[in-house]
Amino acid sequence: MKKALIVQGGWQGHQPQEVASIFERLLEEDGFEVEVSGTLESFADADKLLSLDLIVPAWTMGEIDKQWVNNVSSAVQSGVGLAGCHGGMCDAFRQNVDWQFMTGGQWVAHPGNDGVEYVVQIKQSSSPLLEGIQDFTVKSEQYYLHIDPAVEVLATTRFPVIEGPHSTNGAVDMPVVWTKRWGAGRVYYCSLGHLANIVEMPEVTLMMRRGFLWAAEGKKAAAARHGVTSDARYSGMGDSN
Repeated sequence: MKKALIVQGGWQGHQPQEVASIFERLLEEDGFEVEVSGTLESFADADKLLSLDLIVPAWTMGEIDKQWVNNVSSAVQSGVGLAGCHGGMCDAFRQNVDWQFMTGGQWVAHPGNDGVEYVVQIKQSSSPLLEGIQDFTVKSEQYYLHIDPAVEVLATTRFPVIEGPHSTNGAVDMPVVWTKRWGAGRVYYCSLGHLANIVEMPEVTLMMRRGFLWAAEGKKAAAARHGVTSDARYSGMGDSN
């Protein structure tokens, strides 16, 4: 049985407990043994993290011990999957650039705040993760992020919808869903999920379910390749500045 750890908390405006409960249900339906934690100290046990198949952060903002980020990074580099949504993964620990490097992006703005109506556009790509999902409209926060150019973008949204200083740059297609690799590990992110009711939208639920399953297969895939190991791990650059 695959094992998943959900770590929820931080800013309560994103309803981390409610979102974590949805994620727990999805994972259990797919046969995972799931632990839900309400403390970042869960990232302190490096050996335990290495034994997992999937780590799901649902923690907005806050601060984290650098060694705990290194522990998560080492686990993911070994093949443990990392998957999450909205601010719970890519607006966590704003002062830790190693977290941002690993996850592939960082929130910087949501023009218009909550209640903006926009279209999520599914991209045609080599990934089957969003296969069969059609473009859809959501009314929520529209995330503007700084993005790692290495990510594979699976869905986008068009800016600007709400006018602002960014509008003079013209139209921009901002990633909404992406994947990337971190060592032998698979990383999956979806910027939707401001509140639990957004996560419960059928399209978003399906996106997250598929992302969890894909990310959790990283360890098995790495073992099958026999060429990618955790021997040369990136230990972070945060102390150099």
